[in-house]
Amino acid sequence: MPYRRLITQKPFLTLGLVVAAWLFVPAAMKTFARASFFELTAPVTVAADYARVLQEYWGLRLHSNHELIEAGRDLARLNASYELAVSRNNEMQAEITRLESLLRLPSFASYRYEHARVARRDFSGWWQRIVIRKGRNYGIAVNAPVVFTGGVVGKVTEVYATTAVVELITSPNVRLVGVVEGDDRPFSFQGGINPTLGPARGVVEHVPLDLFAAATAPKRLVTAGFGGVFPPGLTIGQITSLEPSSDGLFKTGEVKLDDRLGSLTEVTVLVPLNPE
Repeated sequence: MPYRRLITQKPFLTLGLVVAAWLFVPAAMKTFARASFFELTAPVTVAADYARVLQEYWGLRLHSNHELIEAGRDLARLNASYELAVSRNNEMQAEITRLESLLRLPSFASYRYEHARVARRDFSGWWQRIVIRKGRNYGIAVNAPVVFTGGVVGKVTEVYATTAVVELITSPNVRLVGVVEGDDRPFSFQGGINPTLGPARGVVEHVPLDLFAAATAPKRLVTAGFGGVFPPGLTIGQITSLEPSSDGLFKTGEVKLDDRLGSLTEVTVLVPLNPE
């Protein structure tokens, strides 16, 4: 009987010894092992994403010619509207440059827009992150802001040869400074503990007492531009509730984030032209 019990417990004893040995491994060696493992598995992740794209391509080939013609017409309309938006944007940029020169105001930091495809998603209650198919080979650096059409996606936390890890703003590990649109008083935003299939939420703290928000009258939360990571004015989410904090000096509240954060296929990394 003791021998059978030893045989049964042997895997757990081995696991315990491995964990105990890992605790005494130097931090530098742990970091090297983790980076090496990520680099070895990166080709598998990228290959799986390419296979998924190929599957979508052949799925689209099964559509009828009539459906493809209708999709082409819709795409032509979108292209026309985007061309108009681009021309208006160029006019506004020229006007901003003229006013900055006239008023002798400093220009905002310029960024290079690096578009990247999402290769993998790692979602849980404790972290929310994605892996993109670009890394050091495209000049992406740690802490580079990542955005999409709905606003802030997150920031780059790890960079490898051909891939990079982006921590989403839904993650509780991400904190940044935000302001209510039209108000210049900054306060703290942090991602929440979000369930895998639930709505994306965050929290705000140290909000001034004279600000009010409700589900029927939300306030748009944007980046304040502090901290040197995110430029000002990017959408974070909608503040749907504000309540006085326990100390009564400020308010705390809940932020509804964009539902598309969990299903993104393309993102844009803002790479500073002058990192200094």
